[in-house]
Amino acid sequence: MSVRAQTSPGKTTPKPDKSLGQHWLRDEAVLSAIADCAEVVSGDTVLEIGPGLGTLTRVLAARAGRVLAVEFDPDLAARLSREFAESKSVEIIPGDFLRFDLSRLPAGYKVAANIPYYITNPIIMQLLSARNKPCVAALLVQREVAERLAAKPGAMSILAVAAQFHAEVSLGPVVPARLFTPPPKVDSQVVILRPRPSGRDLSPDQEKLFFRIVKAGFSARRKKLRTALSGGLNTPVAEAEILLHTAGINPNLRAQDLTIEDWCEIMQSFDNIVG
Repeated sequence: MSVRAQTSPGKTTPKPDKSLGQHWLRDEAVLSAIADCAEVVSGDTVLEIGPGLGTLTRVLAARAGRVLAVEFDPDLAARLSREFAESKSVEIIPGDFLRFDLSRLPAGYKVAANIPYYITNPIIMQLLSARNKPCVAALLVQREVAERLAAKPGAMSILAVAAQFHAEVSLGPVVPARLFTPPPKVDSQVVILRPRPSGRDLSPDQEKLFFRIVKAGFSARRKKLRTALSGGLNTPVAEAEILLHTAGINPNLRAQDLTIEDWCEIMQSFDNIVG
């Protein structure tokens, strides 16, 4: 679905920095939708990544018990710190989110953010691979990326496998480019991630092997799985075919056709044969 424009009157604002992927979003309907997708309610601790002008921060502060907003741009961080200086529930944290220690947050925290396109993948993987994962994250990202994250077998990618290995992925509202200042070249969409607290019940070594096999499978995505795995794992095609048959997977499929469970079966077979 798409969110209808409902823009509130603007104030004089800093010029967006293109090098930081800044696009201001003031539409109240969209901001409320992001908070809704993150299921923010009274008493929650919410992490916001890249608050920018603080438009989403204000919405979150009105709903949550505590908001921590990490802002990379030092000028914007200083501006927000002045605005929220009297607030007991909002903390502005200057710095790079990719260096932020998520362990300082309480268990069960939530994430709501309009994140820069150019660091979408690192942000998502940091959230999903952390020991202290959020219970839910609602992120406004490039629409194409949102669709890739939520892809089904037949259109899977390494990004989709990685995200769906760690979390349940669903899609929220589409946000037209015209609602941003300046408008990006593409529309955006809210992606909702619900991390699995215990992962896939794999040991660290098994998880490492899982992703090694996935990367091998996608190393030649246009080729059949037997050939891609043979090249990616540096093993004869015949052995790769035996591995797939043992896992109950058709060797003629391609990497994008497999489910997470299929990759787990291949990993288990490889672990049993080699280990």
